[in-house]
Amino acid sequence: MEVKITRDATCVTAALIGRLDTPASQEVAPQFEELKADAAGTIVLDCSELSYISSSGLRLFLTIRKAAAEKGGKVIVRSISNEIRAVFMMTGFLNLFEIQ
Repeated sequence: MEVKITRDATCVTAALIGRLDTPASQEVAPQFEELKADAAGTIVLDCSELSYISSSGLRLFLTIRKAAAEKGGKVIVRSISNEIRAVFMMTGFLNLFEIQ
């Protein structure tokens, strides 16, 4: 699992590459903590190369959403696959995040 974080004038983008399963979630948790510093603005979670997400991965998404809600920012989830969309639908995440 790899997370590539880029910043520009309008937002912070985290490109998620690979499988966000339980071991990977623990591995990338520090990078998600780093994203919380940008929670007052717009955070884009680019899932175009994310092939799988576990409950641990979903929890990381929630921590970013909570930080953004507390600081007045927003989180956009971009380019989810049909498989991940199904997981988001089953868990109610489609209603929690702005999906693009």
